[in-house]
Amino acid sequence: MTQAQNPFNVVFVLFDNVTQLNFTGPAQFLCRMPGAKVHVAAASLDPVMTDVGFGIMPTVTFEDCPQSDLLCVPGGLGVAPALSDIQLIDFVGQQASDAQWITSVCTGAFILGQAGLLQGRRATTHWGFTSLLPMVGAVHEDARTVFDGNIVTAGGVTSGIDFALTIVAHLHGEDVARSLQLNFEYDPAPPFAGGTPATSPQHIVQAMQSRFYDDRAAEMEKALRG
Repeated sequence: MTQAQNPFNVVFVLFDNVTQLNFTGPAQFLCRMPGAKVHVAAASLDPVMTDVGFGIMPTVTFEDCPQSDLLCVPGGLGVAPALSDIQLIDFVGQQASDAQWITSVCTGAFILGQAGLLQGRRATTHWGFTSLLPMVGAVHEDARTVFDGNIVTAGGVTSGIDFALTIVAHLHGEDVARSLQLNFEYDPAPPFAGGTPATSPQHIVQAMQSRFYDDRAAEMEKALRG
């Protein structure tokens, strides 16, 4: 009689005002990875509010969470206040100490950094915040997904899906990753070119920075200095 293999524990860390797609994008793909079991961890089992106004139900608390094989920290508007959440930062650090893979999506990289995990590492984050990566000891690499040893960081929001497929290919081979890509019909064909500052009209980049990202980056910088 063969013994059942232990699951490959994928742990997502949630906090208030998380960007749901940073979490749900990679979660949708990683949950179908062979042997994977997804855990959604938060300080309590109360709904965690997203930055679009609906809640996500955690499946485990920080206290009860199993050891992750792959730890993932998404980003969102709640990252700046989360940087001073000692319980959350300690949980990330403790989980990371024995995780095979330590990962982030978007501004979740700064939570990894606050836990001391990006010192001297190549990393990426959302384009509006890349200039702040040196504040957590990281060296910015301009890529959608950056591997540095067992630390994997993904850029803004939708890049979490690319990160998930890349991890699946690394662990189980390209055919498995391609099968999941086909299963979810992930074949991006956006109506406009311009999902990065380099491919967007400069007046749109400047407008986004002045309307939103300058203030958000200043808030993040203040939190990092605090």
